[in-house]
Amino acid sequence: MDLEEAFQVVGEFGPYQKRAVAVLIVTQVYMACQSMLIVLVGHTPEYRIEPQGTAFSQQELLHHVTFTEDVDSIVTEWLLIRQQAYKVSLAGSLFFAGLLVGNVVFGPLSDKIGRRPVYLAGLFFEVVFGYVTAVAPSYEVFAASRLLVGLMNGGIGLVCFVLTQEYVGKSYWAMTGTLTSMTFAVGIAMFGALGYLIQPWRSLAIAANSSGVLFFLLSVTLPESPRWLYSQGQREQAEEVLRYMALRNGRAANNLMLQRAGDAKASNHDNRGAGVQQLAIHPVLRLRTMVLMYIWYACSLVYYGLTLGASDTSGNRYVNVAMYGLVELPAYPLCLYFINKNWAGRRKSMASFLCLAGSACLCTTFVPENTGALLSVTLLALVGKLMVSAAFNIAYVYTSELYPTVIRNAGLGVCSMSCRVGGILAPFVPSMRAVHTSLPFTVFSLSGLSAGCLGLLLPETLNKPAVETLEELVSPTHSRVMESKALLYEDYKWKPNHK
Repeated sequence: MDLEEAFQVVGEFGPYQKRAVAVLIVTQVYMACQSMLIVLVGHTPEYRIEPQGTAFSQQELLHHVTFTEDVDSIVTEWLLIRQQAYKVSLAGSLFFAGLLVGNVVFGPLSDKIGRRPVYLAGLFFEVVFGYVTAVAPSYEVFAASRLLVGLMNGGIGLVCFVLTQEYVGKSYWAMTGTLTSMTFAVGIAMFGALGYLIQPWRSLAIAANSSGVLFFLLSVTLPESPRWLYSQGQREQAEEVLRYMALRNGRAANNLMLQRAGDAKASNHDNRGAGVQQLAIHPVLRLRTMVLMYIWYACSLVYYGLTLGASDTSGNRYVNVAMYGLVELPAYPLCLYFINKNWAGRRKSMASFLCLAGSACLCTTFVPENTGALLSVTLLALVGKLMVSAAFNIAYVYTSELYPTVIRNAGLGVCSMSCRVGGILAPFVPSMRAVHTSLPFTVFSLSGLSAGCLGLLLPETLNKPAVETLEELVSPTHSRVMESKALLYEDYKWKPNHK
């Protein structure tokens, strides 16, 4: 039997898979806390310098500055004001630079040596570097630790997401992928509450990082991905993991035997050729990767750009952080509903949400900036953010289904790299208001609309078996086999005695 048939026997989303996926999903809370840490620990309180207008050196400034708010942050500890204020933003930029490198390095690495060892090693070192952040004796050590935390966070974020997909049957991929993104948003909101309860920045960094220890201990018991083992030709090991899952799910699978993914020559060729270079060489993957990279870039640019342009920075900073996460939550039930409908699917849903986000941004150029109006620029911007959040979530699920197992993490890694480029450029877009008031929203509108149209070039993946090897993408024989698998899969799925 093939893998999808094996998951029907083992249980597509049995009790054991629910526990394993739950561990991976709740780990997103820890990763969200690390992503948002600089927002609170880098807060700059109000201050005054006496006498004003006098030029002081950094050492002299310590005796002439008075902070008017009772805030403990890296700014107050290392006096990161005036000429040194850029260091706060630099620490945040270093974290996102680490995310970019982590996406590129960890994805292909986990495709080569396995999901589990890369995930566990990355999570372990992220916790270690997280504690270095909390006890950093100087800004330089703090900044370096944020770069390293970002490196680990970006890498294991991809592997964690892929594992939530590969532990379960393909019909549950949309749900597990959506829950992962939703939990990350909840983690942002929880970090806002944690920051309110624990305000000294070192204590907050320790508290936010300590949850990672618990999640690491829970993750040690997780098995290797059976899909990855199967894609690497390790059929016996894949069968062993599947039998273990079946046992823990209360199902009998003693006679479970996987068929070979292809003859030995083809399998060995796939394993040797599966790498980042295949994304550019392979004729099918090349087009998919180019389109997906632009879609991920546009999602990131519009999402972060709207966040910076539409959110109100006044008021309680802890509430602002919490709302930054909560505003995304309505997007996930929306996309989860649409992507599982035959008339919508992954492709049309993602393209539609991107076009709606672009259209909402376009409408802002025709609405005067009147905060008292029912239809305001802020409201339209938030609608755009809601739409692009849904598109972003679909992009994760859809991308993982478009790449074969042997190269899935490499594909996600390259797409995430382009995503980080969009995030880096996003803060500069609002500054285009100096040229024309509507220019930032015009950029967001064109990005969303163009990405939505390009997304229609991709194939639909709803109700189709997962592709395991590169050969299945182009071989006519494999295409016919995959179509037969899809028909058998649907027939089996709807049998009356199927659980």
